[in-house]
Amino acid sequence: MTHQPPPSPPEYPQQPTQAQPPHMPPQYPQPQPPQPQAQVPPQYPHPQPPYPQPQPQPPYAQPQPQYPTQSQPHPAYGPPPPQYPTATPPGAAPAYPAPGITPHPAPPAPSGTAPAATLSADDPAHPHHISTDRSRIHISAQQRRTDATAVGNLLLYLPNFLCSLLVVGLLSLVFGDLGFLLVLAWLASGALVFHRPTESALARHLLRLRYPTPQERARLEPVWREVTARAGVEGRNYELWVEDSDSLNAVAAAGHIVGVTRFAMNELPNGELAAVMAHELGHHVGGHAWSGLLGYWYALPGRIAWRVLRVVTGLLFRVSRVFSCFGVLFFGLFVGGIALATISTLYGLPLLILGMPYALAAVGRRAELRADQHAAALGFAPMLVAVLDKLHQQEQQQAAALAAANGGVPLAESPVSKLLASHPDYHTRLHHLQAYLQPHR
Repeated sequence: MTHQPPPSPPEYPQQPTQAQPPHMPPQYPQPQPPQPQAQVPPQYPHPQPPYPQPQPQPPYAQPQPQYPTQSQPHPAYGPPPPQYPTATPPGAAPAYPAPGITPHPAPPAPSGTAPAATLSADDPAHPHHISTDRSRIHISAQQRRTDATAVGNLLLYLPNFLCSLLVVGLLSLVFGDLGFLLVLAWLASGALVFHRPTESALARHLLRLRYPTPQERARLEPVWREVTARAGVEGRNYELWVEDSDSLNAVAAAGHIVGVTRFAMNELPNGELAAVMAHELGHHVGGHAWSGLLGYWYALPGRIAWRVLRVVTGLLFRVSRVFSCFGVLFFGLFVGGIALATISTLYGLPLLILGMPYALAAVGRRAELRADQHAAALGFAPMLVAVLDKLHQQEQQQAAALAAANGGVPLAESPVSKLLASHPDYHTRLHHLQAYLQPHR
């Protein structure tokens, strides 16, 4: 019996593969990628917007953004670009003016920057026009104060007050035992400075002021409200008055009076009118108005006595001239003896009174500068400078009229009149306002 080999396993069909090195893993068949096909652009519900340069556009999953063109209006959030006479094509070099050729003139300025001389006082485009719309108002806790100028004014009136007290004391001797009541009544009469009915009588009869009409009140009250709002002052504590005058002026009197002339009310822009009223408010806030009126009131008996003494002395001098030189000599000795006795008795007080007008004028000029600074600190410095310029022109016109009446010879101001001036000169006031005109750093 012969030995036969075992039967071999059946052979299965296999795909031909390349021989792999023994150290490499077997390679399995990979699926073949699909053949690329021509892509079709997506269909949009609306046709694509035309572009300036026709170029093939790649397919996008989302519609293209719409770019603004010159035909489309500008959005509302920005101003349109300036229009130039010619447009430079893209890529071209800009054309510069050749030497010696004048370039094109600049475009005209907008209407908002027109010269102030061509604008009316009520035009909102005027550079000195301010907004008077109602806004939130902050009221300061300190409505009034007494600055150094007001204190100095009261101290300078002290000699006049003592002389008036002497005059009232001499008059009280006529009433015997009830004479002291006259002195007490005169001392208490100073409170009338702050009495509203007395202030009204003072404004009407002494200052020649009147109440404004409804139309004038509609012009003044918004400006006054803006001024007091900036100052933190209750504006209803003061009364507005009008003076029938064609000059540029204003006044602050007693404790609550603010008056302006008809010219200032009608001819000034509301910003310049506000500067004038802010200046007068500075007199009230600083205590200049009430201190000046109070000192004047208590000095009034002494002033009246001085005027009576001058009239009596003049009459006696005329009578003494009838008796030739002996009468004049006797009159001089008599008056000189009385004056010497008065000076020695009152410790030289009458001599101080002779110098009081010059000192009071100096303090008054200082009060004007402080009122200017108050108005400038509220933001009215440019407007106040314009008002001072108009005042200066008004003074020059008056000086020219006086010179014409004097045969063309200008009238020179004496040094005494300069010392007695109640207001500083134009250049001094401008000098003190320069600090408020400088731009803030």
